[in-house]
Amino acid sequence: MSLLALVFVFPFLVMLSTAFKEMTDIFSVPPRLLPQNWTFENFGAAFDGMPFWRYLGNTFLVSGLCVLGTIIASPLVAYSLSKVKWRGARPLLIIVLTTMMLPPQVTLIPIFLIWNGLGAMGTYLPLVVPAFLGTPFLIFMIRQFLLNVPDELIEAARIDGASELRTYLTIVVPIARPAIVTAAVFQFVWTWTDFLNPLIYLTDPNQYTLSIGLYSFFGQNDVAWGPLMAACVLFTVPALFVFLIGQRFFIGGISAGALK
Repeated sequence: MSLLALVFVFPFLVMLSTAFKEMTDIFSVPPRLLPQNWTFENFGAAFDGMPFWRYLGNTFLVSGLCVLGTIIASPLVAYSLSKVKWRGARPLLIIVLTTMMLPPQVTLIPIFLIWNGLGAMGTYLPLVVPAFLGTPFLIFMIRQFLLNVPDELIEAARIDGASELRTYLTIVVPIARPAIVTAAVFQFVWTWTDFLNPLIYLTDPNQYTLSIGLYSFFGQNDVAWGPLMAACVLFTVPALFVFLIGQRFFIGGISAGALK
């Protein structure tokens, strides 16, 4: 497993080391993994080559709103499909599972036509609103976690006179925190690294996210590998930081969902 982990980590190590190398050191023969002369000039060139802080703020805005929508909508739908008895629960679950089987390329054009007809092109709405409607995979994952929650806890709250919403907020949400944090981490990483949707729906360069800004930087600096790798490091670090913060809940949520 250590060897397999090294295979996956090696490209990241190359990117990280290249970001601190001088141009002559990057193309040295034989190649060196560690820089011979450490330099931070590549990061300065990356900041000068694009409005990094604006792109960073835009990406945090979109990612934060998507995470907010996910932790509001997906657990609520998952709760209704796992612990609330109503006639349409099974058909809705089948629909949710069916949408997971559709490749995004199949729904790309219809969804684009819908947003274009609503006049939402050039705004963040197509990037943010779907998260507030629930994500099928995250709904299913949280539902599998909630199936492990004893029904007696929920029934006791209902017998004590708690409403369905209060039962959900005071009983279910605290218990499902590992799964909800896992869903938030998933959504953040997906949104942070999303390239296709911002490319399709954003038209104003001032609205670009980091993924689009990095692509633009690559087009302008396709041979400046040092600044390019420095920009890639700046793009990768926030997502990696969020994953490390939520790692304990992330692993617990995945494990609990997989046990069912």
